[in-house]
Amino acid sequence: MCGIIAYTGGEDAAPVLFEGLKRLEYRGYDSAGIVTINDSGEFELKKQVGKVQDIHNELNLLDLSGSIGIAHTRWATHGGVTQKNAHPHVSNNSEIAVIHNGIVENYKELKALLVSKGFHFESETDTEVIPNLVEYWMDSKHLNFIDATMKTLQSLEGNFAVVLIDRDTRTIIGAKNGSPLVLGVGERKKNELFLASDIPAFLERTKNVVYLYDGDMVVFETDPSSKKRSYQIFDFRGRTERPIIRPIQSVSWNLSHATKGDFDHFMLKEIAEQVETIQKAAAQDPEHIQNITQSIRNAKGVFLVASGSSYHACLSAGYLFAKLASFHINTVIASEFSQYESFLKPETLVIAVSQSGETIDVLDAVKTAKEKGCQIVSIVNVVGSSLTQISHKTLLLNSGPEISVLSTKTYTAQLAVLSLLAYSLAGRYEEGVQKLKFLWNIVYNLTAATTRNKIKELATRLATHDHIFVLGRGPLYATALEAALKIKEVSYIHAEAFAGGELKHGPIAMVKKGTPCIIFVSRDTVKTILSNAMEVKSRGGYIIGIGPEPIESFDFFIKVPESNSLNPICDIIPIQILAYQLALILGHDPDKPRNLAKSVTVR
Repeated sequence: MCGIIAYTGGEDAAPVLFEGLKRLEYRGYDSAGIVTINDSGEFELKKQVGKVQDIHNELNLLDLSGSIGIAHTRWATHGGVTQKNAHPHVSNNSEIAVIHNGIVENYKELKALLVSKGFHFESETDTEVIPNLVEYWMDSKHLNFIDATMKTLQSLEGNFAVVLIDRDTRTIIGAKNGSPLVLGVGERKKNELFLASDIPAFLERTKNVVYLYDGDMVVFETDPSSKKRSYQIFDFRGRTERPIIRPIQSVSWNLSHATKGDFDHFMLKEIAEQVETIQKAAAQDPEHIQNITQSIRNAKGVFLVASGSSYHACLSAGYLFAKLASFHINTVIASEFSQYESFLKPETLVIAVSQSGETIDVLDAVKTAKEKGCQIVSIVNVVGSSLTQISHKTLLLNSGPEISVLSTKTYTAQLAVLSLLAYSLAGRYEEGVQKLKFLWNIVYNLTAATTRNKIKELATRLATHDHIFVLGRGPLYATALEAALKIKEVSYIHAEAFAGGELKHGPIAMVKKGTPCIIFVSRDTVKTILSNAMEVKSRGGYIIGIGPEPIESFDFFIKVPESNSLNPICDIIPIQILAYQLALILGHDPDKPRNLAKSVTVR
């Protein structure tokens, strides 16, 4: 939720910040704004409701002057989507500006304190208390900007990433507690520094990053005489007064991973990238896989914990662990994990799955497990994320940045990694690797233009419907759940998934003439799921079959070759394409679905 980008360097800040905002817009696109400090030492600020490019077309964000500034793209939490609620926010004395991701849970108490001291507020946001608290500490206690900011950070409750800029000293301060914030270090000759919610924001200018930890406060300062820019990291919680040393690491991502290239949308690009990303996910260190496999084998109780699409990947994997390795795994939605607290012991293993590694429900679940002494393994795509920092062991998806709000390539990458673990637990690791390699040709054909064009025909038929039902059995029930989610997220058509056997326990009452029903078929489930298909067909339903062979009862058929235990990886891809095509036909932006943002970092 929300995108943060800050810059100090030798070039004009506005173009750098503008490009950073466009690359972060998947994190929120309700409103956006930029503030810079010009050569006269004055703030120049522009912000507005809408998408970044539209705001630029109206206000010309590039004519803000100065070589230092901060910018924000918002996903609204506190306060409506209005110009006054857009970030950045400025203190009452116009000396301090702030951008913020997260929620200040005690903002009402802090706001009441500041109002009693004569402060006024322009917005409905919780964010506005932050610069005014800094002003309060600077004025009332005569603290400098750094000390006043540290005092302010210590008073904030909740998860946040925050960046402040002081007009007088031209100092930038960034801090994080449970929300993402990463430091970018430019080449020495360029003398540039960046802060951002995610690496793609500054990837064009540097691959050198410092992963910040919860409690870190980084200070950017510029020497007035030499103009040299430097940074120091402190612990704002006060556990040590000495600066903290965090290593500079080089990321392997290329700018092409964070741009659309020849594709119209990131969603379509990332669907196509699955030809490679599934293989990259499968290319794990065998020794590391065996080490985690042994942890699973030794544990007394194993939980798979995730949210959204990642939860569906875990649910599918639960079937695979049972079938391949005769091993039971508990699969729990992260937001409900606290209800299982009494089952957690030091011998329990929790496997947390998250694309971003910043999903607040997953982080809360892991923290609950760690309090009980559990071992934590994370499966995550973002190196240095909060989840990797609090896990004992980590498996990386290696998918590169996923910019589209909808999870596509990281969902199938999660399935690939979880499948490897299941095969490894069954003592069939090499077989699992080979089967995943075999998927290359299937995935290539499924993402090819011919398949996309065929699915576009189906999308044209379905776009006029208000309801779509999806059926599957076994692991393909989890696929049905993911399919329904994909359709809902981007087309806004109501889609609902059921286990095939549950159809006659109520849902069939909703079927009438022409009702579209997508049915996932595999060799294992063909007999039972086809009886469900006939139940729908006999009531006038329109049957879309996805599986290895066409069947007479299907009105529309999408061929997906049989891949046995790996069917869930391949079978979801046609639905990803269908969801994309539905969005286009209905006039929606597939990369920016309404009311959604890429990473859910607030409760």
